[in-house]
Amino acid sequence: MPIPDYQSLMLPVLKAVSGGAEMSLSDVRDHVAVLEGLTRDDLRELFPTSRKPVFMKRMRWAVTELSRAGLVERVRRGVYRLTKEGERLLAQEPPRIDLEILRNYSAYTEWWAGKRSPTAGSDDELAMSEDTSVTPEETLDRAAKELRDELEAELLERVLKAKPVFLERVVIDLLLAMGYGGGDPSMGQVTGRPGDGGIDGTIREDALGLDEVYLQAKKYAAGNTVGESDLRNFAGAIDAVGATKGVFVTTASFTRTAKAYVEKISKRIVLIDGKELARLMVEHDIGVRQKMQYKVKRIDEDYFELEDL
Repeated sequence: MPIPDYQSLMLPVLKAVSGGAEMSLSDVRDHVAVLEGLTRDDLRELFPTSRKPVFMKRMRWAVTELSRAGLVERVRRGVYRLTKEGERLLAQEPPRIDLEILRNYSAYTEWWAGKRSPTAGSDDELAMSEDTSVTPEETLDRAAKELRDELEAELLERVLKAKPVFLERVVIDLLLAMGYGGGDPSMGQVTGRPGDGGIDGTIREDALGLDEVYLQAKKYAAGNTVGESDLRNFAGAIDAVGATKGVFVTTASFTRTAKAYVEKISKRIVLIDGKELARLMVEHDIGVRQKMQYKVKRIDEDYFELEDL
């Protein structure tokens, strides 16, 4: 089931820490997961960019917002309990707790007032009035994913517009960047030419060339596919040189029968379609470079443990 947004988790969090007991975040997580009927798979769901657990991030943010309003308090590292204000709110049996409710508490409005810069003006007032369902970290994660999706699409388009031999060079550069051949440029070469038997390049995995990976690259426009016959020909070309490993890359996609074919043959052939090619190029900095970087910092709980010494 869909994981609730952080505002929808505020009431379950408050209920989880009710009863006067001190609770660790992991215990709160388990209680809220039961209250919301979340499965183990739900708890394993990750944000696409940061690769952090969605549920835990949203629950932590719910705890943070409740703390700012004075409804829960941090006892020590990772341990929280309900406050008197929190008890009074739960006694009213509210159907939901969200930012609109929190804005009724002076502790929360004072926190917002301190957060606003002297020159911010109406923009911050507007931000406080918005009932957003996502945390700031989620906003950054979504923005990063959108930018990456756009970059991958543009990157694949540029590869499609280039000459076919350029794709062969891209594949060699990519595999070297991924660690094949020890990252040594001399270990990879483009060999594609008329009559090449379906082999466009090779990567030597060791200095003596005892083990080689053979490559084929097919530049097809979107909507086209690489079929089983293409894979059979490539497997035959690999067999002709006595090799057992191959990588077949296309800017388009593979048919279902092509994928099934490489699963049942003895040779190890890895398939990389256009979407995966663009993703790997971005991940390994092939054809792209960093424009800017944002650092997101958090409290160092270990540092503040010193306050008790």
